Amino acid sequence: MSDVGLMFVGAVLFINGLLLLGKVDAKGAAVFNLFVGALQVAVPFYLIATAPTTSDILLDSGIFLFGFTYLYVGISNLAGQEPVGLGWYSAWVAIMAAAFGITNIVKFHDPTIGLLWLQWSVLWALFWLVLGLGITRLTPLTGWLTLILSFTTCTIPGYLLLLGEWGRVHTWLVLLVIAATAVALVPVASRSLRTSAATPEQVEAEAGVPVSVS
Repeated sequence: MSDVGLMFVGAVLFINGLLLLGKVDAKGAAVFNLFVGALQVAVPFYLIATAPTTSDILLDSGIFLFGFTYLYVGISNLAGQEPVGLGWYSAWVAIMAAAFGITNIVKFHDPTIGLLWLQWSVLWALFWLVLGLGITRLTPLTGWLTLILSFTTCTIPGYLLLLGEWGRVHTWLVLLVIAATAVALVPVASRSLRTSAATPEQVEAEAGVPVSVS
Protein backbone atom coordinates (compact mmCIF):
# COMPACT_ATOMS: atom_id res chain seq x y z
CA MET A 1 0.00 0.00 0.00
CA SER A 2 1.13 3.55 -0.64
CA ASP A 3 2.91 4.79 2.47
CA VAL A 4 1.28 8.22 2.22
CA GLY A 5 -2.10 6.61 1.54
CA LEU A 6 -1.75 4.37 4.59
CA MET A 7 -1.06 7.36 6.81
CA PHE A 8 -4.19 9.13 5.55
CA VAL A 9 -6.25 5.97 6.01
CA GLY A 10 -5.31 6.41 9.66
CA ALA A 11 -6.75 9.93 9.53
CA VAL A 12 -10.06 8.85 8.02
CA LEU A 13 -10.39 5.90 10.42
CA PHE A 14 -9.82 8.35 13.26
CA ILE A 15 -12.68 10.51 11.97
CA ASN A 16 -14.92 7.49 11.40
CA GLY A 17 -14.21 6.17 14.87
CA LEU A 18 -15.34 9.50 16.31
CA LEU A 19 -18.40 9.30 14.05
CA LEU A 20 -19.34 5.90 15.47
CA LEU A 21 -18.93 7.29 18.99
CA GLY A 22 -21.20 10.23 18.20
CA LYS A 23 -18.48 12.90 18.38
CA VAL A 24 -18.59 13.89 14.67
CA ASP A 25 -21.65 14.45 12.48
CA ALA A 26 -22.20 12.23 9.44
CA LYS A 27 -22.02 14.95 6.80
CA GLY A 28 -18.87 16.44 8.28
CA ALA A 29 -17.18 13.04 8.22
CA ALA A 30 -18.48 12.37 4.70
CA VAL A 31 -16.36 15.13 3.14
CA PHE A 32 -13.08 13.76 4.49
CA ASN A 33 -14.10 10.22 3.51
CA LEU A 34 -14.48 11.45 -0.06
CA PHE A 35 -11.02 13.05 0.01
CA VAL A 36 -9.28 9.89 1.25
CA GLY A 37 -11.48 7.60 -0.86
CA ALA A 38 -10.46 9.48 -4.01
CA LEU A 39 -6.80 9.22 -2.99
CA GLN A 40 -7.09 5.49 -2.32
CA VAL A 41 -8.68 4.87 -5.71
CA ALA A 42 -6.30 7.05 -7.73
CA VAL A 43 -3.14 5.63 -6.13
CA PRO A 44 -3.75 1.93 -6.96
CA PHE A 45 -4.68 2.81 -10.54
CA TYR A 46 -1.24 4.37 -10.95
CA LEU A 47 0.59 1.63 -9.05
CA ILE A 48 -1.08 -1.17 -11.01
CA ALA A 49 -0.50 0.60 -14.33
CA THR A 50 3.23 0.83 -13.56
CA ALA A 51 3.60 -2.45 -11.63
CA PRO A 52 6.57 -4.53 -12.87
CA THR A 53 5.20 -7.93 -11.74
CA THR A 54 1.91 -9.71 -11.15
CA SER A 55 2.78 -9.93 -7.45
CA ASP A 56 2.95 -6.13 -7.30
CA ILE A 57 -0.44 -5.93 -8.99
CA LEU A 58 -1.87 -8.35 -6.41
CA LEU A 59 -0.56 -6.35 -3.46
CA ASP A 60 -1.56 -2.97 -4.91
CA SER A 61 -5.10 -4.12 -5.72
CA GLY A 62 -5.89 -4.38 -2.03
CA ILE A 63 -5.85 -0.58 -1.73
CA PHE A 64 -9.13 -0.46 -3.64
CA LEU A 65 -10.85 -2.17 -0.70
CA PHE A 66 -10.23 0.95 1.38
CA GLY A 67 -10.79 3.51 -1.36
CA PHE A 68 -14.22 2.19 -2.27
CA THR A 69 -15.18 1.91 1.41
CA TYR A 70 -14.50 5.59 2.04
CA LEU A 71 -16.20 6.72 -1.17
CA TYR A 72 -19.19 4.59 -0.18
CA VAL A 73 -19.24 6.13 3.31
CA GLY A 74 -18.92 9.67 1.98
CA ILE A 75 -21.62 9.39 -0.67
CA SER A 76 -24.01 7.47 1.58
CA ASN A 77 -23.68 9.94 4.44
CA LEU A 78 -24.16 12.97 2.21
CA ALA A 79 -27.21 11.36 0.59
CA GLY A 80 -28.65 10.25 3.93
CA GLN A 81 -28.86 6.62 2.80
CA GLU A 82 -29.32 3.64 5.10
CA PRO A 83 -25.95 1.92 5.82
CA VAL A 84 -27.09 -1.66 5.16
CA GLY A 85 -25.46 -1.87 1.73
CA LEU A 86 -22.22 -0.48 3.12
CA GLY A 87 -22.40 -3.05 5.90
CA TRP A 88 -22.66 -5.96 3.48
CA TYR A 89 -19.86 -4.54 1.33
CA SER A 90 -17.81 -4.48 4.55
CA ALA A 91 -18.45 -8.22 4.95
CA TRP A 92 -16.85 -8.82 1.55
CA VAL A 93 -13.94 -6.52 2.45
CA ALA A 94 -13.42 -8.46 5.69
CA ILE A 95 -13.11 -11.70 3.73
CA MET A 96 -10.71 -10.20 1.21
CA ALA A 97 -8.63 -8.50 3.92
CA ALA A 98 -8.21 -11.88 5.62
CA ALA A 99 -7.10 -13.32 2.27
CA PHE A 100 -4.55 -10.51 1.82
CA GLY A 101 -3.31 -11.08 5.35
CA ILE A 102 -2.77 -14.79 4.82
CA THR A 103 -1.19 -14.13 1.41
CA ASN A 104 1.30 -11.68 2.89
CA ILE A 105 2.27 -14.16 5.60
CA VAL A 106 2.37 -17.36 3.54
CA LYS A 107 3.31 -16.24 0.01
CA PHE A 108 5.38 -13.12 0.64
CA HIS A 109 6.75 -14.06 4.10
CA ASP A 110 5.80 -10.65 5.49
CA PRO A 111 4.05 -11.34 8.82
CA THR A 112 4.11 -7.73 10.05
CA ILE A 113 2.06 -6.47 7.08
CA GLY A 114 -0.01 -9.66 7.13
CA LEU A 115 -1.01 -9.01 10.75
CA LEU A 116 -2.11 -5.48 9.83
CA TRP A 117 -4.41 -6.95 7.18
CA LEU A 118 -5.86 -9.45 9.64
CA GLN A 119 -6.67 -6.63 12.07
CA TRP A 120 -8.42 -4.74 9.28
CA SER A 121 -10.38 -7.90 8.54
CA VAL A 122 -11.66 -7.95 12.12
CA LEU A 123 -12.54 -4.25 11.98
CA TRP A 124 -14.48 -4.54 8.72
CA ALA A 125 -16.25 -7.60 10.11
CA LEU A 126 -17.46 -5.39 12.97
CA PHE A 127 -18.62 -2.80 10.43
CA TRP A 128 -20.68 -5.60 8.85
CA LEU A 129 -22.21 -6.60 12.18
CA VAL A 130 -23.11 -3.03 13.11
CA LEU A 131 -24.14 -1.63 9.72
CA GLY A 132 -25.23 -4.72 7.81
CA LEU A 133 -26.89 -6.77 10.53
CA GLY A 134 -27.91 -3.85 12.73
CA ILE A 135 -26.26 -5.13 15.94
CA THR A 136 -26.01 -1.61 17.32
CA ARG A 137 -24.86 -2.65 20.80
CA LEU A 138 -21.46 -3.29 19.18
CA THR A 139 -21.20 0.31 18.00
CA PRO A 140 -19.11 1.57 20.97
CA LEU A 141 -16.73 -1.40 20.65
CA THR A 142 -16.42 -0.80 16.91
CA GLY A 143 -15.85 2.92 17.43
CA TRP A 144 -13.07 2.42 19.97
CA LEU A 145 -11.39 -0.30 17.90
CA THR A 146 -11.53 2.01 14.87
CA LEU A 147 -9.84 4.77 16.86
CA ILE A 148 -7.09 2.47 18.14
CA LEU A 149 -6.40 0.82 14.79
CA SER A 150 -6.31 4.21 13.09
CA PHE A 151 -3.00 4.72 14.90
CA THR A 152 -1.59 1.21 15.42
CA THR A 153 -2.26 -0.16 11.92
CA CYS A 154 -2.22 2.96 9.75
CA THR A 155 -0.83 6.25 11.05
CA ILE A 156 2.21 4.86 12.86
CA PRO A 157 3.10 2.13 10.28
CA GLY A 158 2.57 4.63 7.45
CA TYR A 159 4.90 7.15 9.07
CA LEU A 160 7.50 4.47 9.82
CA LEU A 161 7.33 3.32 6.20
CA LEU A 162 7.93 6.91 5.07
CA LEU A 163 10.93 7.09 7.41
CA GLY A 164 12.22 3.77 6.07
CA GLU A 165 12.09 2.27 9.58
CA TRP A 166 9.21 -0.23 9.28
CA GLY A 167 11.71 -3.00 8.56
CA ARG A 168 12.97 -2.65 12.14
CA VAL A 169 9.52 -3.57 13.52
CA HIS A 170 9.49 -7.22 14.60
CA THR A 171 6.52 -9.56 14.45
CA TRP A 172 6.48 -9.96 18.23
CA LEU A 173 5.97 -6.20 18.62
CA VAL A 174 2.93 -6.24 16.33
CA LEU A 175 1.54 -9.22 18.28
CA LEU A 176 2.16 -7.34 21.54
CA VAL A 177 0.22 -4.33 20.24
CA ILE A 178 -2.66 -6.61 19.18
CA ALA A 179 -2.74 -8.15 22.66
CA ALA A 180 -2.68 -4.71 24.30
CA THR A 181 -5.53 -3.58 22.06
CA ALA A 182 -7.61 -6.61 23.04
CA VAL A 183 -6.99 -5.98 26.75
CA ALA A 184 -7.84 -2.27 26.43
CA LEU A 185 -11.17 -3.12 24.80
CA VAL A 186 -12.26 -5.68 27.41
CA PRO A 187 -14.31 -3.13 29.42
CA VAL A 188 -16.11 -1.90 26.30
CA ALA A 189 -16.79 -5.47 25.15
CA SER A 190 -18.09 -6.35 28.61
CA ARG A 191 -20.54 -3.46 28.52
CA SER A 192 -21.73 -4.60 25.09
CA LEU A 193 -22.34 -8.12 26.41
CA ARG A 194 -24.20 -6.79 29.43
CA THR A 195 -26.39 -4.73 27.13
CA SER A 196 -27.20 -7.78 25.01
CA ALA A 197 -28.06 -9.82 28.10
CA ALA A 198 -30.21 -7.14 29.73
CA THR A 199 -33.97 -7.63 29.87
CA PRO A 200 -36.31 -4.95 28.50
CA GLU A 201 -37.23 -4.08 32.11
CA GLN A 202 -33.57 -3.51 33.00
CA VAL A 203 -33.04 -1.35 29.93
CA GLU A 204 -36.15 0.63 30.86
CA ALA A 205 -34.94 1.09 34.44
CA GLU A 206 -31.47 2.26 33.35
CA ALA A 207 -32.70 4.53 30.58
CA GLY A 208 -35.72 5.86 32.41
CA VAL A 209 -37.94 5.44 29.34
CA PRO A 210 -40.51 2.79 28.40
CA VAL A 211 -39.34 -0.09 26.21
CA SER A 212 -41.89 -1.70 23.93
CA VAL A 213 -41.59 -5.41 23.24
CA SER A 214 -43.18 -6.80 20.10
